[in-house]
Amino acid sequence: MDKELSCLGIEKRNCLLIQRAEGMKSIKERCFLPLINTCNGNRCGETFKGPNTPNKPSIWTENWTSFYQVYGQNARTRSAEDMAYHVALFIARKNGTYINYYMYHGGTNFGRTAAEFMITGYYDQAPIDEYGLLRQPKWGHLKELHAAVKLCSEAILSAFPTMHSLGPLQQAYVFSGSDSGTKCSAFLVNTDSGNKSVAVRFRNLTYQLPPKSISILPDCKTVTFNTAKVNTQFNTRSSRAVVMFDSAEKWEEIQEVIPRFDATTLRSETLLEQTNTTKDASDYLWYTASLHEESEKQQAKLIVKSLGHVLHAFVNGNLVGYGHGEFKNASFTVKSKVDLNKGTNQISLLSATVGLPDAGAFLERRSLGVHSVMIQDFSNFSWGYQVGLLGEKLQIYTPEGAKSGNWSRLGSSTQQLTWYKSIFDAPKGDDPIALNLGSMGKGEAWVNGQSIGRYWVSFHTSEGVPSQTWYNVPRSFLKPRDNLLVLFEEEIGNPLSVTMDTISVTKVCAHVVDSNPPPVISWRKPDTSVDHKLSERKHGRRPKVYLNCPPTSNISKILFASSGNPSGNCDDYATGLCHSNSRAIVEKACLGKRKCSIAHSYKKFGSDPCP
Repeated sequence: MDKELSCLGIEKRNCLLIQRAEGMKSIKERCFLPLINTCNGNRCGETFKGPNTPNKPSIWTENWTSFYQVYGQNARTRSAEDMAYHVALFIARKNGTYINYYMYHGGTNFGRTAAEFMITGYYDQAPIDEYGLLRQPKWGHLKELHAAVKLCSEAILSAFPTMHSLGPLQQAYVFSGSDSGTKCSAFLVNTDSGNKSVAVRFRNLTYQLPPKSISILPDCKTVTFNTAKVNTQFNTRSSRAVVMFDSAEKWEEIQEVIPRFDATTLRSETLLEQTNTTKDASDYLWYTASLHEESEKQQAKLIVKSLGHVLHAFVNGNLVGYGHGEFKNASFTVKSKVDLNKGTNQISLLSATVGLPDAGAFLERRSLGVHSVMIQDFSNFSWGYQVGLLGEKLQIYTPEGAKSGNWSRLGSSTQQLTWYKSIFDAPKGDDPIALNLGSMGKGEAWVNGQSIGRYWVSFHTSEGVPSQTWYNVPRSFLKPRDNLLVLFEEEIGNPLSVTMDTISVTKVCAHVVDSNPPPVISWRKPDTSVDHKLSERKHGRRPKVYLNCPPTSNISKILFASSGNPSGNCDDYATGLCHSNSRAIVEKACLGKRKCSIAHSYKKFGSDPCP
């Protein structure tokens, strides 16, 4: 098909039908005029070819600040430097008029809202995390970028960019109108991802461009921001256990009933697809059947093929097999040897979904649940079905429903398919709260009847750790006292090691070098013109380290300070070959304060420790 007539994925014949129906003169007019093509991704400055007609804006609808995570996979993170680079590149190359971040604030998939195999936490690596805390340096570095772009706004809105080559992999994108009074702003781009900085000449001045970076010059002279040089602080999020559930007296339990074939009312001679059967009322569907054995007790082979996502196989009430799929490979097979008794044997298969597919073609044709069952070469059964769990039907996870349950004290034995209940008081303070379920297996958790989401701690990543251990509990879900916590555990967990933790930022750090631009805010003094601010770099305008604690917190201790060439990062640091003892200076500037700043100045630290 002619690309010019391609209707953004709409077939050509459909365009022709619309044209005839509406009397349009041009397929291109009908296909392109009302529609604005956009870009989703994390490299739209490189991948987006631009609007499909000249009179449309360039729009980056989803600039991915992170990536959603699924159970069994490690978190995929995106650096602050990479985000800033691609935003600046999109503005420079596309004169990007709209850039939307996805997500700027992370969130939580409460209840059963998470998609297929997706963890409960969503985009926790965003500039503002799942708990509403600033994730540095992403938040601060993007704030600096936005401030630098705002200094260029008059020039950007006055002219389209012109590109000038500065080298084989270096370009300057200049926004400057023909009017002599028009402001001039430039973006100096280095697309080389090597290891060394590159010196370029632009308007008779020399600029050092780090690898894969963009320098922003709001006056076409002075660098106010470079995407690869982070001035803002880094922070570390930590958890502290404040409510312990470490006593058996704090817990009660109920065993979920394993249904028998003769107790079911929904029957079929064939295996039913799970999602059509449950109608999204529950993650769980029981497949039950009975098998009559004439001979004495013997061993048989059970083979269950499932289309996903999880299967627990029981014979005569005993767990005989377990299996699960994984993201983009949901199907699996459970094989096990089972003991059959003389007479009637009960087969009970609990199939569980972990979210539903949310993307891709032919979603309506996706199938889940048990696909085939064979025992002792016999595969034709009459099947009885139970949608959901008995505990779900009785709503024993709610304050009212919990009163009707036949709860008993926590026993010493462990068993699959167990409901656990405990009462706790809300932690003091206003720090975010999370339930630490690191000792549990797989299931769902409720607080005062509100589901805080599915958990699956037993599904480890390739590094041997859970994809998620802490589960967000908004304080709005809590009362001051006597809150109800209910867990449904599919596997075998240890509720005695569950804790309620507060989440907070307890450590901040920052580092700058003398080649870093000063903070952008230093160019935004009141009663000073942009031209004067950018062309006259005053004496006090130099790179600074900024440290800033969350509200109600102050800097209580300086763990490390070095002027010289320190090595490492904010979690693992050490002095370098040359070092000026800086702790006393930093302590004087910062201790007891919520925020402080220290300029990069050899005079402040005595002299250059690395001459």
